[in-house]
Amino acid sequence: MPEFDTGLPVLLFRTNHYPLHHGTLAAVRSLGRAGIEVHALLEGRASPVSRSRYLSGAHAFGPHPADAPGLIGHLARVAGHIGRPPLLIPMDDAAALFSADHRNTLAGLFRLPGMSRAPADVADKSALLECCRRVGVPVPSSHVPAGPHVSPDDLDALGYPVIAKWSRPWMLPRGARSTTLAHDLREARALLRLSFTPDHRAAGPVIFQQIVGDTRHDWFFQGYFDDESNLLFGGVGKKRLAYPRRTGATVVGEWLPNPRLERHVRALARRLGYTGPADLDFRYDQRDDTYSLLDYNPRLGAQFRLFTDRGGKDLVRVLHLLASGRPVPPVRPVYGRKILVENHYLPLMAATRPHGLAALRDCELAWLAADDLAPMTTLVRQSLRVAARKAVRGLPTAGGIARRLTRRSSDEPDMPDTSATPATHDAPGTPGTPDASAVSAVAGPDRRDQRTPPQ
Repeated sequence: MPEFDTGLPVLLFRTNHYPLHHGTLAAVRSLGRAGIEVHALLEGRASPVSRSRYLSGAHAFGPHPADAPGLIGHLARVAGHIGRPPLLIPMDDAAALFSADHRNTLAGLFRLPGMSRAPADVADKSALLECCRRVGVPVPSSHVPAGPHVSPDDLDALGYPVIAKWSRPWMLPRGARSTTLAHDLREARALLRLSFTPDHRAAGPVIFQQIVGDTRHDWFFQGYFDDESNLLFGGVGKKRLAYPRRTGATVVGEWLPNPRLERHVRALARRLGYTGPADLDFRYDQRDDTYSLLDYNPRLGAQFRLFTDRGGKDLVRVLHLLASGRPVPPVRPVYGRKILVENHYLPLMAATRPHGLAALRDCELAWLAADDLAPMTTLVRQSLRVAARKAVRGLPTAGGIARRLTRRSSDEPDMPDTSATPATHDAPGTPGTPDASAVSAVAGPDRRDQRTPPQ
């Protein structure tokens, strides 16, 4: 393992309220195990990350990034509490954009090397789409409506279902999904209308995108590009399981050799002039033998620990080495290394047989660690509470029982008791009705093409 400057603390900068962000826990553990003081902006004790033995300090979230003076003031107070300028590491898109936009101000408070200089060029998905078309980077066929109306012909040309995603997902209201499926014109038009409401307008426009290939050919890349867009450290992984199935994040990933895709990523970064950490998603398209770019995030990805090489380096450690002026040794890949996210995997075990629990033995786990058990126990305790609340909501109420008894004691003819049967018109997500995304997630892999793409 390289020698680290343990006198340089770190602040993990987040703006997105999501207590179960396992990438934050991975960064805390990776740096803490190297003897580095780690601080993070967290949701409070509700976040399992706050219980990690490797976390030196948990600090409250600041104001929304739209309140730039307020957020800068909050970060300044956190830096003052730490006592010396820490390395600032953005953990979500909004934090990366904010750090780049206010770099000159933040430079007096933090160490900032290793950060993307122009993340907005790739974080905005509609801008990225236009840029890729301009420089000849393969992307799925897409349509971005210019107004509140969409032509049936435009979507028919893409084929249903279509991917619908927001251009600036970090601007969505809390709890909204950034990517979903539109199965017909009615659903597509409903999403388009939603993009013109006050709560969603800042996150638009909505992009409708063709589904290419299938989930057997989902790949991702995570790495760091230096000031001349040369790859300094990184690796290519394959999604073995995702949730939701067609539009979701990695649940099981594996580090594999794919020289062709790595060459493609290097060329893409040079064309875009990209610097800093990056998390990219691709899907291999069998029709024209290309890797189509699906997403480009200007920051660490939550699964960055997958790419931990034989020397113990990962992306967050590389950022720390750069910030302290230390050399970064060449990457020494560990092909076949896997990572698994338990809180998404366990509900999907029925769809992943015959792997089941056996898969847990062969992977680095996102939450469970023998030397840091508290985050996992907190996660389990919170999950049990949520399950209990759902179970209580499903119990019959006193009023419902009384109404049933009243009906049965009346003079009306006996009728079958259907009160325990869920109504077929329940909205998705209500008790008794499976959510559409959950159904698609366990439906099994798309078997249209079993071929393995060329490497």
